[in-house]
Amino acid sequence: MTLCLDPTGARYGIPTFPWRLAPDGLATRRQLRALGLRPGGQDIAGQVLRPRYRRGPLAAFLYRVDRAKPVRPMTPAKRAALAKANAARRTCPVCRLDAGYVIPASLGMCVPCAYPDDPRSSSPSDRRSPQ
Repeated sequence: MTLCLDPTGARYGIPTFPWRLAPDGLATRRQLRALGLRPGGQDIAGQVLRPRYRRGPLAAFLYRVDRAKPVRPMTPAKRAALAKANAARRTCPVCRLDAGYVIPASLGMCVPCAYPDDPRSSSPSDRRSPQ
């Protein structure tokens, strides 16, 4: 735990704190997002480290909350692009049907196309693309 405490930044170059013990006024990207904020181009103000067994520590960068900017609103064009990208992730490249779930990268196709002889998976002709 003492390796994770360096508030002056002498060891790591930036102020470092143990996991869950960051001072008030500093937050991670996820914490900022929960507050409806984003870093907004500011420099990293510190980091929190979490030691792990047999591996290097997990690190999360900290940003100043008072310098954070509001999250940009979602525009209709961004919303449409996101919907199109998510639809492409659900469409099987073999049968061209919407699988109803994100196609696993390990298979590269929907489960019925990957395992056509498996009775537990329905055939692509049994499924209909939702309109």
